Amino acid sequence: MDKPLEIDEQEWQARCQLAALYRLIAYYKMTDLIDTHISLRLAHQPEYFLINKYGVTFDRMRASDLVKIDHEGNIVAHYDEGKMVNVAGFVIHSALHHARADINCVIHTHTADGIAVSAQTQGLLPLSQHALKFYQNIAYHEYEGIAFFTEERVRLVKDMAHYRCMILRNHGLLATGDTVARAFHEIYFLERACQIQIKALSSSSLHYPSPEVREHTLKQFESPQAEPIIRVAWNAALSLIEDQKADYCQ
Repeated sequence: MDKPLEIDEQEWQARCQLAALYRLIAYYKMTDLIDTHISLRLAHQPEYFLINKYGVTFDRMRASDLVKIDHEGNIVAHYDEGKMVNVAGFVIHSALHHARADINCVIHTHTADGIAVSAQTQGLLPLSQHALKFYQNIAYHEYEGIAFFTEERVRLVKDMAHYRCMILRNHGLLATGDTVARAFHEIYFLERACQIQIKALSSSSLHYPSPEVREHTLKQFESPQAEPIIRVAWNAALSLIEDQKADYCQ
């Protein structure tokens, strides 16, 4: 589909990229009916970000289903009027976009394994290579009920601190990135780490890597050499839904 005339090229490309991300989250079965949300700050209009129209399932998300809002939750474009936005999504995402200039994309999920780990006292354990990406490198936020109130934003930002990812206690997972590719990489690894942990805990005896190996592995993940791998992985993921592009980019 050609770009609608009223939307500039940069915004349209951002909408198509974000719609693709929604489709990939559905592809990897990280959805929760119509709940949870993903947002993307507009690079050329950093005071605004895109988020989903509430009520559209992720596997059917299109660029035109997204909504441009400001940090107060106001719909700012006439072509988005009448679309419903998840209030909890606005509260969580606006807090992080507003507080951290390096957070351009935010992904929040309610997967069974993610919630299960969030409900375990010890949180994410250093059991796997996937988990070591987050070794002493992940935030936690206590559950306060459904995130309907903007007052919670202050505590969300404080708990997030400098981290990219957060486990929302008794609630789910949250991953961020300066790019869509980085945010997807973070949530993919975090979800995988949680899946592995839930399966591993069925054993009566667990083997943990040494503290030295844990720290070494984290440094490997945080190395600048990881950046091109993240981009390649994102392009590989996009290839899985390339037959959907004509649908999601409209």
